[in-house]
Amino acid sequence: MELFLLFLISLILLICVLVGVAFLTLLERKVLGYVHIRKGPNKVGFIGILQPFSDAIKLFTSEQTFPLTSNYISYYFAPVFSLFLSLLIWMILPYLSGLYSFELGLLFFLGCTSLGVYTLMIAGWSSNSNYSLLGGLRAVAQTISYEVSLALILLSFIFLVGSYNLLSFYYFQNYIWLLFLTFPLSMVWFTSCLAETNRTPFDFAEGESELVSGFNVEYSSGGFALIFLAEYASILFMSMLFCVIFLGGDVNSLMFYLKLSFLSFLFIWVRGTLPRFRYDKLMYLAWKSFLPLSLNYLIFFLGFKIFLFSLLF
Repeated sequence: MELFLLFLISLILLICVLVGVAFLTLLERKVLGYVHIRKGPNKVGFIGILQPFSDAIKLFTSEQTFPLTSNYISYYFAPVFSLFLSLLIWMILPYLSGLYSFELGLLFFLGCTSLGVYTLMIAGWSSNSNYSLLGGLRAVAQTISYEVSLALILLSFIFLVGSYNLLSFYYFQNYIWLLFLTFPLSMVWFTSCLAETNRTPFDFAEGESELVSGFNVEYSSGGFALIFLAEYASILFMSMLFCVIFLGGDVNSLMFYLKLSFLSFLFIWVRGTLPRFRYDKLMYLAWKSFLPLSLNYLIFFLGFKIFLFSLLF
């Protein structure tokens, strides 16, 4: 019975995430429309509210094509695995009822995001196209570079909070949000999230102007839709994680979801306003700016905890 309930709640969570992803795409198209001073989707349903479902039906019913020279099995399963990882990672959502009650939730998150790199690499390589291979290589280099600073920032907070469990972050921020204590670090985290999810201004893996469409250039219909869903699910997840780590993280309150929506809107706002970075500048930013900053914060938090322990004991 307990296992059945666990399965049912997980299923409801995943359905809610997928519906959230559908409306996030609608929000993006509306916001970008207003940024460009034009209307977004407004024909399908009342003020375009059914547009995401129309897009999904169109994508999944159109003809599936694949390159004859592709490595078919890995080409076919890369998007499926990508979406699976993006949805699996949602299981660390900190329910007060303790749905899965991950004691090592943040390690699970790092493991899943690291595996996400392989799906991009395999999707790029198995298509057997030069453009997609270039896009895949760029995506791997970029994701690995920014994962280092993400992991170091997470380690800083793990030292501060003293737990890998996301629920501990909620309890820790009863009186003051971590955003106020570590504002520069939150900005670095947000920028790293943009790079990690391949969003503008760091969307080199999908650089339309130089790589046609990057690692997903050979994908059509269902395969493309799955890659698209995986990207937007990870945007929503990164917004959720930002709320939990920096903005209190009470999953049972309405405010939490408003904060999550605002952060997702920020991802879109950045896309509407910033041009694409130059690739060498992206790498420079990761290794020469973010890495030293996050390392310094890590050492500071470590010293801070040791100082507190010496005062207490």
